Amino acid sequence: MPAVTVENPLTLPRVAARGDAVPRPVLAVTTAPSGFEGEGFPVRRAFAGINYQYLDPFIMMDQMGEVEYGAGEPKGTPWHPHRGFETVTYLLDGTFVHQDSNGGGGVINDGDTQWMTAGSGLLHIEAPPEALIVSGGLFHGLQLWVNLPASDKMMPPRYQDIGGAKVQLLTSADGGALMRVIAGELDGHKGPGVTHTPITMIHATLRPGAEITLPWREDFNALAYVLAGRGAVGADRRPVHSGQTAVFGEGGSMTVRADVSQDSNAPDLEVVLLGGRPIREPMAHYGPFVMNSRAELQQAFDDFQAGRLGTVPVPHV
Repeated sequence: MPAVTVENPLTLPRVAARGDAVPRPVLAVTTAPSGFEGEGFPVRRAFAGINYQYLDPFIMMDQMGEVEYGAGEPKGTPWHPHRGFETVTYLLDGTFVHQDSNGGGGVINDGDTQWMTAGSGLLHIEAPPEALIVSGGLFHGLQLWVNLPASDKMMPPRYQDIGGAKVQLLTSADGGALMRVIAGELDGHKGPGVTHTPITMIHATLRPGAEITLPWREDFNALAYVLAGRGAVGADRRPVHSGQTAVFGEGGSMTVRADVSQDSNAPDLEVVLLGGRPIREPMAHYGPFVMNSRAELQQAFDDFQAGRLGTVPVPHV
């Protein structure tokens, strides 16, 4: 699964929580329901059923796939609008093409991330390249929605292309885990993603039996979503498995442990660790728009219908 890795993790900077850090308790473990998105690709709704007070500033996250497409089967999303938040697409396996009406876009492959700040609004499309549609192949990724505070909701749109080689790689004290810092920072080590809302996003791989206790900003919330494998979270070792999200309470450190025995199709525990500083503002969310009031939502729909969020670029002939 992980495209970004190293042969010997012990060559990397090591991270561990301070001994006096207060462990974060596990408040809940939820299981993501399955559904379909876009033109029909399978997703797991990672945050379904979680109270927004524990998610803020995150809005939603979908695990896309893991699916092995046959020839002619790969699917994406048609052109659609966004306003008021940021989308983060992290690809584990496969290829995806992004294009938007603000001129942003590019191709992301295994381990790459595309970060789109919708801000005041734009149109965009995400689709598999023609070659993948013809051949079929493996597709697996995540899309995370991050809210913007009211002061930034109408900022100009922006696009970031974050190659997998740019992420900050760290390991645990014994080298049993590999952490990829995509955005934010961990113990002073910064990831490449530039965020308007302060967050941390990490993809961690834990070998069977490995355990990590990481320092975590006390002003951030804390979530752990299991992409694959089995393990436990928190000091009391609450069991978790693929497709589940652990919600942590307050404290200064977060613990995740991989079971000694894993399935053959998922030899390690793969987990996404998320934290962010809550915005604590009213949120009005409907479809592709995330604003602060119903009136702002209606204005977003009116602007979209009037063509004020951009136009679909004319393909080059």
